[in-house]
Amino acid sequence: MACAMALVLALAAMLATPPASAVPTAAISRAHRAGAKHRGQPPAYWGAWIGKQLTGEEPPWDMRPIAQLESILGKGMSLIALGSNFADCSPAPCRYFEFPTKEMEKVRAYGAIPFFNWASQESAVNPSLTTSMPDFQLSDILSGRYDPYIRRFAIDARNWGHPFFLRFDWEMNGNWFPWAEGVNGNNSGEYVAAWRHVHDIFTSLGATNAAWVWCPYAEFKRRFAPLAPLYPGSQYVDWTCMDGFNWGTNPTNPHKWRTFDSIFSSTYRRLVKRIAPDKPIVLAEMASTGAPQAKARWINDMFKQLALRYRRVRGMVWYDQIDRGIDWLLESSPEASGAFARGIANPAFRANVEGSAGTPLLPPS
Repeated sequence: MACAMALVLALAAMLATPPASAVPTAAISRAHRAGAKHRGQPPAYWGAWIGKQLTGEEPPWDMRPIAQLESILGKGMSLIALGSNFADCSPAPCRYFEFPTKEMEKVRAYGAIPFFNWASQESAVNPSLTTSMPDFQLSDILSGRYDPYIRRFAIDARNWGHPFFLRFDWEMNGNWFPWAEGVNGNNSGEYVAAWRHVHDIFTSLGATNAAWVWCPYAEFKRRFAPLAPLYPGSQYVDWTCMDGFNWGTNPTNPHKWRTFDSIFSSTYRRLVKRIAPDKPIVLAEMASTGAPQAKARWINDMFKQLALRYRRVRGMVWYDQIDRGIDWLLESSPEASGAFARGIANPAFRANVEGSAGTPLLPPS
């Protein structure tokens, strides 16, 4: 998993299917060599997972929110996040979601890299029952029950042919998703086995344009599952990852106010020192709630910490959504958006490719 992103991104029009493992590694090595050009933050991708709040539809199904947020922040994104579950089973029979070729092409035409989040679950009618999905246990993946669907998805990804990030079954160290071990009838060891099973299907079909992102939830209290038994192995992972939020004192999930460093430092150290010392890291879901000035201070500190202490982070995706009534939005106040705009103005954070749609994508350098 280590060779060709620079080639596939720079020569997208003449793309020959690259090894998936190569997709991120070449880009990261180029970014590392170029780090001396920028003070502080090494070169990195950046973007957002934007909700429906701006136009009533999420990107890239509707690309207008991308333009709106870009106009607020003053810079184009190099990552655009989207995602889907395996299926929608309400009503029966289940309707399985296909690889979103048209939407992936919209992201590419804009000049960004798709960051696709793929969940082995059905769309939950009742969000409180998201861990009770007996038809979507890890053992169902291992038994081959979903092989025809996974194969079709992988073939469509291969046929699209352009590089994208694939974050599969994330936050596995928690207990709130149906693919976590210890819930939904899942047993110890099944998460890694299921990950490898899906990955092997992609590889066997030549869908090597997917860069596999393994993404635990960042913790600071050591109350989640240990990471090492959940890591699929370096040959099955291209990028490691962290999700993390400053929840603050909101009524939905009240916590103490936490800085960027207090949220991410412990998991970051375990990733770079023990779990995957040779892998780049992306922050796939991250944000802060809070009043305008407080959120702005949190964002300012985030950019400072990224430059000083998180130099292995080579990508970040802000969770720009309202979730269960919690405001994670950058556009919620001029203070928050202004702080983010100032941070992202650093040339180390790569913009979408300049020029007209269809011009070659370039890795951070």
